[in-house]
Amino acid sequence: MAATSVTVIGLGPMGQAMAGTYLDKGYEVTVWNRTPGKADELVARGASRAGTVEAALNANDLVVLSLTDYTAVYAILEQAPAALAGRTVANLTSDTPARAREAAEWITARGAVQITGGVQVPPPGIGTPEALTYYSGPKEAIEAHRTALEVLTGIDYLGEDPGLAALYYQIGIDMFWTGLVGYLHGQAVAQANGISAQEFLPHAIKTMDFRYFLEFYAPRIDADDHQGDVDNLAMGMASVEHVLHTAQASGVDGSLPAAILDLFRRAIAADHGRDSLTSLTKIFKL
Repeated sequence: MAATSVTVIGLGPMGQAMAGTYLDKGYEVTVWNRTPGKADELVARGASRAGTVEAALNANDLVVLSLTDYTAVYAILEQAPAALAGRTVANLTSDTPARAREAAEWITARGAVQITGGVQVPPPGIGTPEALTYYSGPKEAIEAHRTALEVLTGIDYLGEDPGLAALYYQIGIDMFWTGLVGYLHGQAVAQANGISAQEFLPHAIKTMDFRYFLEFYAPRIDADDHQGDVDNLAMGMASVEHVLHTAQASGVDGSLPAAILDLFRRAIAADHGRDSLTSLTKIFKL
């Protein structure tokens, strides 16, 4: 098997981008997807279409998985478990840390090695200089395939625990979805008041640059220091109430700011009214 060859299983937008990037870099690429037609364009560009999962696994030492979740991983790999022997599976599928660890054990029991990955860019970012992927798992496996992995993105190696990459990824995605939904809610209010998203764009970029707050809050969170010397939840609650009333007056659904307001109220009921916003970390813990 050539050092510049790889199998890509799963041809959604991310898998398509990965397989295409490998082709652009001169790799021999074998592809497999549950819907074979999704491989047509890649095959036209030079990829080999595997007829079965077994053939896809047997084609290369390095197998890249880009699937919806680990349920899909098992559904596919269980079709040819014996063909896993000797392979390195770069599992770039999103799921929980616990499932990543379970899958690593399952794959190891069948003679292969899993390296878990959490890609930090959308499909158009694959192959660009700034792209990074969280990786965890056996370091020697990552080093053995570093050149091939770096065709896709840079490597942010977190350690041997196969669940770490999934954990870091999910923490980031937690913030990603929360932040973007907040942006969209704000734009709904803007549109309701005749302000276009493009018109508001420079203000949105400035507002959503949280670097100052992240750098200010991080050491305080680690020190369990939630003193309200700069901000406090009582002031924050009043601010969110204004947001809620503005949204409702604009004819925009207020459930998102209402949910945040509920968090603030719970924190204040727990005697955190004079504490910083960071005291919400205590409220979030079950």
